[in-house]
Amino acid sequence: MSAQPKTPAPGTSVHPLRPISFGNPEVTVERGDNGTIYLRPKAKLLEYPTRITDRLHHWAKAEPNRVFMAERVSGGGWRKITYAQLLETTRHIASALIARGLSAERPIVILSGNSIDHVLIAFGAFYAGVPFCPVSPAYSLVSRDYGKLSYLMKLLTPGLVFVDDADKFADALVANVSPGTEIAATRGAVPGRDVTRLADLIATAEHAQLDATHDAIGPDTIAKFLLTSGSTGNPKAVINTQRMICANQVMLRETLAFLKDEPPVIVDWLPWNHTFGGNHNIGLTLYNGGSMYLDEGKPMPGGIEETVRNLREISPTVYFNVPKGYESLLPYLRDDASLRAKFFDRLHAMFFSGAALSPFIWNSLDELAVQEKGYRVPMLTGLGATETSPFFMSVRPATSRSGHVGLPVSGNDAKLVPNNGKLEVRAKGPNVMPGYWRQPEITAKSFDEEGFYKLGDALKPVDPDDFNAGLDFDGRVGEDFKLASGTWVSVGPLRARFVGTCAPLVRDAVIAGINRDEISALVVLDLDGCRLINPQLPANDLAAAANDPIVRAAFRERFAEFLAGATGSSTRISRAVLLDTPLSIDRGEVTDKGSINQRAVLENRSVLVESIYAETPPASVITAR
Repeated sequence: MSAQPKTPAPGTSVHPLRPISFGNPEVTVERGDNGTIYLRPKAKLLEYPTRITDRLHHWAKAEPNRVFMAERVSGGGWRKITYAQLLETTRHIASALIARGLSAERPIVILSGNSIDHVLIAFGAFYAGVPFCPVSPAYSLVSRDYGKLSYLMKLLTPGLVFVDDADKFADALVANVSPGTEIAATRGAVPGRDVTRLADLIATAEHAQLDATHDAIGPDTIAKFLLTSGSTGNPKAVINTQRMICANQVMLRETLAFLKDEPPVIVDWLPWNHTFGGNHNIGLTLYNGGSMYLDEGKPMPGGIEETVRNLREISPTVYFNVPKGYESLLPYLRDDASLRAKFFDRLHAMFFSGAALSPFIWNSLDELAVQEKGYRVPMLTGLGATETSPFFMSVRPATSRSGHVGLPVSGNDAKLVPNNGKLEVRAKGPNVMPGYWRQPEITAKSFDEEGFYKLGDALKPVDPDDFNAGLDFDGRVGEDFKLASGTWVSVGPLRARFVGTCAPLVRDAVIAGINRDEISALVVLDLDGCRLINPQLPANDLAAAANDPIVRAAFRERFAEFLAGATGSSTRISRAVLLDTPLSIDRGEVTDKGSINQRAVLENRSVLVESIYAETPPASVITAR
């Protein structure tokens, strides 16, 4: 594959956007005391169903033979399940769960990743009114001490734990599942434990109270628990009610109105233990009668190839990914004309979440779309959280750009509260959680006196005189700090500018400097980007990249460019070190989805931070010139 140019070809922005059906978020503005601002959408939220499985009934009747989900099987084909098959299987599994007397006090925990078997258990739980919790497989398969998994088992007290492959998860199951808790699996065994087969659950006869149990499910019934990232300690279990999930899907459908024009087809790897994949994407597939093709690829060497294989076969109507996913896919789209044609063939829009998408990647995707179709494909994003189901704010296609999050969508009120010179955003709506499971004190601190959920993010208006121009992301309020001079450092925007300027070498950065004279950065390299600069670098060797003269010279060049744009001490990073050891999930430095805990990194690597600020720093530290 060819190397990425440092800057995209100019002029792509003059090409038109593909016209798509889209809601038009507009708000009324109310100003309260002490500078507080309330943004209330003009459009009213439409009626939403009582339970998400009502939509399963709808599509099983309207389009019984349409594929709901497909996954790869050995030999390269697809295992598919239709809406009619999903409903039938769901009812049998729900009957088995009802017979076991499971409840919110004894929910289902799913340890394995995305699969049709996973979704069968999940929908069986939905139908029976039994909460379930999908857990990151990394807590079982990557973690060495099972610290977070052990904590979660104590917090949730499951009555049943499901994995697809018991052999693969056996060590984690033995160490963390109590003898009185049932283990179910598609296949495999656990030493010293009985394992219930998924096939036996599916073979269960319909329970006499099945329909009555399903009908009793109401808006406040707990549908699932979703775990926070754990980037600031142990994960919290966010209560997701039927109201939250159903209301959020109506918000999505009315905003992303092109979902009504044709049933969505998506090719998706995003993990279901996170709200983006598990609520947003599964939900919009079901709600709009679409089809989801499971992608076992990942945005990394050895994983992106599977994504490319799937996209060579399936043309998505809308494509969801994180910025790293688009970055990994970009070289393949550029070099493979048939892949590019398949990808853009019927694509209404792309969507990203989780971090800022660099202008380089965005402009490059625009360029490829224009090359293939003669127009740009809208790139969408917004602002949300696990606690908001997640859809809370959305951009408009015409004004979407990196760092812009748009406006609250119908059903959501936003509250902007002055906080150290910024505007902290808070949310209220039927999609906002009632609280964290079994953690009332943390729940109470997460809401203000008016019942608004505190996201912890800061926003700033594009035009202070016209809030309908939308809002830009302005960082996490808890990350900001003061230098020794008393000057505030706005970490989020600073980090975004630094990472963007240093693309494609840098994936992220941890900003240091609290109570010091200068700002420094601990730089998380992007190994794919480094290998574009020096193709001779070994794969997956962070130390080799961090110490490579070619990479370091390329970083110095970009670092100098960044420094040239600094306007003062709060925007100037004077020293940087390229991290040569990976961030640790066990030490809380990074979550399984790649979110970095700035505080944990600085605490765990305090010796390194001190060396950066030494009067004569070691040679590994790159200083401003």
